[in-house]
Order: sequence, then C-alpha cells, then structure tokens
Amino acid sequence: MDPVHLAIAFLPLSLYLVVFGIANLLRRPRLTTGARNAAGLGGAVSGFAVVGPISLFLPESAANAFGVWVWVLMLAFYVLCVTLAILMARPRLVILNLAVEQLRPLLAEVAARMDGEVRWAGDSLVLPQVGMQFHVDNYPPMRSIALVAIGERQSFTGWQRLERELRQALKSMEVDRNPRGFSLLAAGLILASWPLYLMVRDGHPVAQSLREMLRL
Repeated sequence: MDPVHLAIAFLPLSLYLVVFGIANLLRRPRLTTGARNAAGLGGAVSGFAVVGPISLFLPESAANAFGVWVWVLMLAFYVLCVTLAILMARPRLVILNLAVEQLRPLLAEVAARMDGEVRWAGDSLVLPQVGMQFHVDNYPPMRSIALVAIGERQSFTGWQRLERELRQALKSMEVDRNPRGFSLLAAGLILASWPLYLMVRDGHPVAQSLREMLRL
C-alpha cells in the first residue's frame, strides 16, 4: 500500500486515538453517549472503509459518468450506514477515566433521585417508575464504564435525564490521570506521522496517487 493510502487509512484513526488519549489524561472523568461514541468509532475507521471496500467495489461506470462526485455518494452511503447502526443500537452512556468503585455510589445517588423504587440486581440497575434498566459494563484496563440498556422498552427521556444528572455530578469529581492515555496518545501520533514520513522520504507523488484512487 502506498503512503497516500496509508495516510487516508490511518489519519482518522490517529485523530481518534489522540482525542481518546487526551480524555484519559485529564483529571476529570468524561461522559459521552453511546451515539457519540459510535459516531467517533465510525469516523475512526472511515479511512479504512475508503481505501478498502469503497475503493474496491466502486462502480467503474459510475466513476466514469459522475467523476469525483461518485465519492461524495459513496461517503454519504457510508455515513448513512453508520447512522442506521447508531439508531438501531440500544441506549448507553460511556464514562471515561473512572473506576467502577468510584461510580457506584454516585450512580446510586443519582438513580435514587430519579426513582424512589430503584434497586440493584448484581451489576444491573432497575428504575421501574422511570422505565429504565441497564447493566454496568466495566472495562478496568482502560478505566472506562458503559451503562448499557437491558431490554427493548426504554424511556429515552429517562436516559436524557440520567445523562444530565451524571454529567452534573461528575463535574465535581477529580481523579488520577490514566497512564494508558500516554500509550494511546503515542500510538495516535505514530500512526499520523508514519505515512507522512514515508511520503516525504520517498518524495511520493501525492497528486498522482490521489488521481489514480479517485479515477480522475
């Protein structure tokens, strides 16, 4: 694979790793929704989709007829596929740079304010009056936690309120930096600089490679 294809494949992923690494190096936990997290992952692998299946299965007749605009259509199709996957996924909240032992009392306090009949069942939490039940999915190596909906019947307004309440509660927390954030940051910078270094070292004709890939 030539350096231009490598750059297209790895630059979105490197940006995702850098942002994820910085989030783990901050002294405060970060909360995001499952939709935003999935959109970020979709953007991270978009480069691989471009140089992989999109480029491989690009209709030659469409490329000859529409020129560079066929890429706009293919990228729009990719965005629609990612959007469909997000809409079909169950609600979830993702908390970065926080241990589950620190989240549990905070989550119990927030849930008690939302529903007086809240109850724990192992690592699952049920809020019957609000119409929510979710599982606390812990990933200790990265100090990340996901609150994943259980069952199809969920209150989306309840999830929005839980997000607001947790975000407000997390603002007052201060945690240690996650050392793995340095690894993520370094990996992102290496992935970004490697193809750029190859292009500069070999004097690679970037414009020619782009024209060949875009069928211009």
